[in-house]
Amino acid sequence: MRGGFRPLSKLTLRVENSAVRLGISGRETKLEERVGSNSASLSKSDSGELNSESKDNGDRSVGDGIYAVNAGWSFSGDTVKTFQPHVERSVPFYREAQNLVAQISDFYIRDDSYVYDIGTSLGATLGALLDRHRDRSDVRWTGIDTEIDMVAAAHERFAEYRNVAIVQSDISEYHFEPSDMIVSFYTLQFVPPKYRQDVLHKIYSALNWGGAFVWFEKVRAPDARFQDINTALYNDYKLENGFSPDEIIGKSRSLKGVLEPFSTGANMDLLHRAGFEDVVTVFKYLCFEGYLAVK
Repeated sequence: MRGGFRPLSKLTLRVENSAVRLGISGRETKLEERVGSNSASLSKSDSGELNSESKDNGDRSVGDGIYAVNAGWSFSGDTVKTFQPHVERSVPFYREAQNLVAQISDFYIRDDSYVYDIGTSLGATLGALLDRHRDRSDVRWTGIDTEIDMVAAAHERFAEYRNVAIVQSDISEYHFEPSDMIVSFYTLQFVPPKYRQDVLHKIYSALNWGGAFVWFEKVRAPDARFQDINTALYNDYKLENGFSPDEIIGKSRSLKGVLEPFSTGANMDLLHRAGFEDVVTVFKYLCFEGYLAVK
């Protein structure tokens, strides 16, 4: 374990109570039974050390060997090493959704198409598209990402493909060529809200008539009650996939001001203001959605 801390023998009551406040369903009664009249007991382990999965600089473990500070999630540095298993464990039906994007592409990619993958990271979605259309050697593929470490890894992955370009760029400043398909797979949620509408306008303008924008996104629920339910169920999902309560809290804290999801209605408004009229939901699971928008 990094940072020189020894593995902890047990979770503290403080962390367990924090998990309850996060809304992890099915845990509250069990915790109350364990806590009983000792709800104000020690926040240290039996050895007397602070019971914290953290490093000296304040980074906290969010799982899979990734550490992040409060309101400071980053896709660079060591995150690159285990990002793929981390995101596949964190996002429900991640691979299935990528396969769905590849299947949808059958309707829009032709021999002379130009295709973009926004927020390509390690190139997993772009790779699924390439595998699907490996016999179309004249299709031009471009993966775009802001993080230089992600770009380096993706560039290495596709180094042997003459028709694949990996570009480091801020999507709000990028100039698109006319395209038949543009994909954003859980990416625009990280674009600051003040730029998001402009990005959607650029995507719409770049698409050829009949071209497709495939957009997967984490979303907020339409009201507080449904948001609480989605949060509780998603926390249960992460617990069932092996994340600890402390890692769930650490990830949530690290994403403050970094991940800014909109509601389904707000995302639809963005699409319509950009010019899209033909829009359909192609995927939905709790707080994760996928849309197909055609120009």
